[in-house]
Amino acid sequence: MSRHKKNRHKEMSAPPDGNHRVSVAAVSVLAVVIVVALGLWWRAPKRTAEPPVTRPRAEAAAPTTPAATPAIAPAAKVAPKADFQKLKGKWLRPDGGYVLEIKTVADSGKLDATYANPRPIHVAKAEASQEDKAIKVFIELRDVNYPGSTYNLTYDPQRDSLQGIYYQAALQQQFEVVFTRIN
Repeated sequence: MSRHKKNRHKEMSAPPDGNHRVSVAAVSVLAVVIVVALGLWWRAPKRTAEPPVTRPRAEAAAPTTPAATPAIAPAAKVAPKADFQKLKGKWLRPDGGYVLEIKTVADSGKLDATYANPRPIHVAKAEASQEDKAIKVFIELRDVNYPGSTYNLTYDPQRDSLQGIYYQAALQQQFEVVFTRIN
């Protein structure tokens, strides 16, 4: 073999620089750690403070101390299941094409709901309650660009619509909104 071919053979078979292997391994390990951390964060229960827009409560008028404030169980304000069944269906917010779909309603008032803008946005909490004769719907969104945004809506049987306040948490702004039934 010629001298030139021997040198070329040595260059091709020489192992890569050791520092290159270490940096590739470090980047790979870092990527795995980040993915695992994001996965654990996503699945962890979210603890949030009550957003500025709160559902009206009859007991809010009476002064109370934090220690004396009783926890309000959702079942205490839940009407019979039949009252909530009219919430099931797809609802459109015409001002932006947002779609809220309420698939099922549990006896406890818990809603199985999805939300899209137009892509799906994670619904962290969805529940119905009854205050006097009004049916209320509370939806909390937790996703990218939706860090705890909420809907506080009231069902209007005359218009067959959901009306209320949308709190956009990222902007810390409130908007009056209406959802109309599309099926």
